[in-house]
This record gives sequence, structure tokens and C-alpha cells, in this order.
Amino acid sequence: MISRQRHTSLKDLAEELGVSIATVSRALRNSNEVSLETRERVSKLAKAKNYRPNPFAQSLRKDAPRIIGVVVPNLVTHYYSSVLDGIEDFASKAGYSVISANSHENHFDEERHIDNLLSMHVEGIIACLAQDTTDYSHFKELAQLEIPLVFFARTCLPELFSSVTANGDAAAKKAVQHLIDTGSKRIAFVGGPNHLDMVKRRKHGYIEALHENRIQIDRSHVECHKIDFDTAYESMLRLLSLPVPPDAVLAFNDIISFAVMEAIKSRGLRIPQDVALIGFTDEKHAEFVTPKLSAIMDQAHETGVRVCQLLLNNINGDKTIHKEIVPMILKIRESSSKISKY
Repeated sequence: MISRQRHTSLKDLAEELGVSIATVSRALRNSNEVSLETRERVSKLAKAKNYRPNPFAQSLRKDAPRIIGVVVPNLVTHYYSSVLDGIEDFASKAGYSVISANSHENHFDEERHIDNLLSMHVEGIIACLAQDTTDYSHFKELAQLEIPLVFFARTCLPELFSSVTANGDAAAKKAVQHLIDTGSKRIAFVGGPNHLDMVKRRKHGYIEALHENRIQIDRSHVECHKIDFDTAYESMLRLLSLPVPPDAVLAFNDIISFAVMEAIKSRGLRIPQDVALIGFTDEKHAEFVTPKLSAIMDQAHETGVRVCQLLLNNINGDKTIHKEIVPMILKIRESSSKISKY
């Protein structure tokens, strides 16, 4: 069995020397911004640890010197692949190559990929937070390094970085209003982790719609946990077991939407007659379930185009922090109306 030794990273050198990644990076480039003494310390440790830039990165740099990196939580889902399509379409027209990485919704994988992209000397990075990321130090390091970074969908550090998000609050409010207008009275929200800004926005819209319709907020009807099929399935079973269960659900994303749908069916209940459902998901998935799912849809490709445009503008000298919003689209199908509005 071949033993594989872990590659020494910029972060490893920085931690051992007690300096920032930015300092190590500048020292290795022999920058005058770093003292001669520090440059010598960094150089000595780099040689001792056999530090070297990723050879794949070096070959990329020779053949295609203009590279950006993208880190997303899940490359398999249609949403993230569509965003990536938009990024690649815009980047290729501007002469850039794209390296994408999958954090698998894991903070440590996210941090590792950021470090790898730095080793590859990308000109900038596009990122969407992993659901368990609550420590943003690896992104703060990018600001210190003055490496362009733009977030989309799930964001953080708004004072440091531009972002492209959707109007999830307004979309959620519109969806809940539709549920109320078509006969639902006890509407639940099944979301992801509460610390995610995307969850906060969608939950805010849900609560605002209930307030405006003078419907009391029942906190037992709000389930916000890990973004995971089994977790969402169990959350929905808990809701259905309440003494007064909900008669409608707004679901945070596609994974949660289909888990909620499965849980409702497992209890022998009908959608929408017993429990109406609207989910944040995409058109392709929503069309191929029974009943067809009423859905709030992202303009994923457009999001990718916009976020890439912001990043390339940043690379080319635009230091303004931009906040762009791509409107979501509510598509009513079969899963949400208990009664006709007409």
C-alpha cells in the first residue's frame, strides 16, 4: 500500500511561523512589503517542509494563465450545476478558465479547497458557503491577500465582499400569500440551519406574510435543521404528529421539498387537499413529481453570469462592494391550491 504524504500548504507554513497566509504568500514572492528577516524565515521553512506550488497549478498557469476558482456546496444538484454553467459561459468569453471544487457542505473541505486554489494562483474566487460554515477566517485571509472574492446564494462578511443573491424573502412572502389565498390556514416552514443568511431571508418572508394576514406564528410549525433528506423527512413527521398539524408547508430547497413530500405521502395524506406544499427548487425537478410541485425557482444561470461578471470586474480594478439581487419566479402547479381563487 502506497503511503501518501500530505502536501504542505501556505496555511501550514503560516501557522508554524505565527504569521498570516498573506505574509507567507508575499514572502515567497520576495515582496518588499515583508521584512528581509521574515522572508528568510519563510524561505527556510518552505525548503525544510519541501513546500512547492501545486504542479497541476503550474501547468495550468503556463497553458491558461487566466484562471478563476469556484467552490460550491454540491456540484451534483441542478441548481449549482446551472450556476456553474453561467459562470463558465461568461468566463470563457472573457478568456478565463474555471476550476470548480465541491465542499460537500463541509467547512473543512471548503477551507481546504480555498487553500488549494490559492496554491494554484487563481486570479479570483467565487464561493457559496457550506451549510456548517460559521468560522469565516479563511475568507478574511483572502481579503488580507487582496484576492478578489464574490459570494452567491449563501454569503458572509458583507462589508468585505460583493455578492449575488435572490430575493428569497419577497419570494417566500408571495408563496405564503398564495397558500393563504387558496385555503391553507396553518402553514409550516421547513428550512436549513438558522445561521445561514439564505435561511434567514426566506424565513423572514414567511413570517412577514403570516403577520400581514394576522395569523399567529406557531413556533412549533418552524423546523430549521441540517439540509439533509433524512433530517427534513423526520422534521415533517414531527410536524404531522403535532396535536394541531400544519395544513401547508413552505420548504427551503429541493432536498427538503422532496423529503417533505415523501413524509406527507408516508402518512397516507393527500397533497394539496390535506397538506399543501410549495418548495424552493428548480423547474426540471418540480415537473417530474406527483403531484407536480408548485415551486419558487432561482434564475441559476443568470446568477452565474452576474457573479462571474462581478468577479472579473473586481479582478480588473473595481473595488466597490456590490450587492446584486436576481429575482425568483413563483410557478404554481398542482401541489399548493386547496381551493381555486376564482
